[in-house]
Amino acid sequence: MHFLTDPLQYLFIQRAIMSAVIIGLLCACLGTFVVLRRMAVVGHALTHSALPGLVIAYLMGGNLMTGALAATVATAFGIGFLSRDESVYEDTMVGMVPNVMFAFGVLLISTSRSFRDLFSMLFGNILGITAGDLHFIIVIAVVSLFFILLFFKELKLFSVDPNYAQTIGMPVKLMHYGLLFFLSLTVVAGIQAIGTVLTNALLVIPVAAARILTDRLKFIIMLSCVFAVVSAIGGIYFSYYIGSSSGASIVMFAAVIFGIVWVYKFIRTSI
Repeated sequence: MHFLTDPLQYLFIQRAIMSAVIIGLLCACLGTFVVLRRMAVVGHALTHSALPGLVIAYLMGGNLMTGALAATVATAFGIGFLSRDESVYEDTMVGMVPNVMFAFGVLLISTSRSFRDLFSMLFGNILGITAGDLHFIIVIAVVSLFFILLFFKELKLFSVDPNYAQTIGMPVKLMHYGLLFFLSLTVVAGIQAIGTVLTNALLVIPVAAARILTDRLKFIIMLSCVFAVVSAIGGIYFSYYIGSSSGASIVMFAAVIFGIVWVYKFIRTSI
């Protein structure tokens, strides 16, 4: 029991676990629709685009999360706006714009004398989450999960059969932009925990594992939430005792769960 309770005596561990669980639940719920819409590459792109916003906010002494949010939302809507031109494909913009943003962020980092603080932007620092950061994450999670709950049926149809959704008069373009916006919020919430490089992994891996076991949407979401929470808590405990990176540990726990699920499904279908 001491193995489980000893880390909880520290306030920063308590905040880290709370933040990781909230972010894990948010990533699992929204990530389900991201995976079904085959927008995982967009999530990966948005995580990279947050970097210049983080760096600019850092250099100006502003709030890092506000800077990341501004850059991520601007990139999401920029991709949507530029891809309206029929001669420019959306996947081209997804591949180009975020990489330009990431390069701009790296360029800004190279002009700064402090690399230690900026390093955490790339790979996260969940053990350094403050009360203010936790409140910020909670607000994003509440707003995003409320959006998912309120428009669950519409998101389900939009994700599974967008052509039929458009035929019956659903505002598919507005829903696409809405999904991009809340994906941006989720990315920003995850940056403090696991950084810009690894956030997309938490959006995709738990859902991919759940998708192996079931094709029913509600069960995919529930299993994804379970896998994400186990990964979050397990990763933090692992990093506490081993001294490894918390963000990387969380993602590796998710990867291990995916591997276990895949092996289980493989053995079950082979028998």
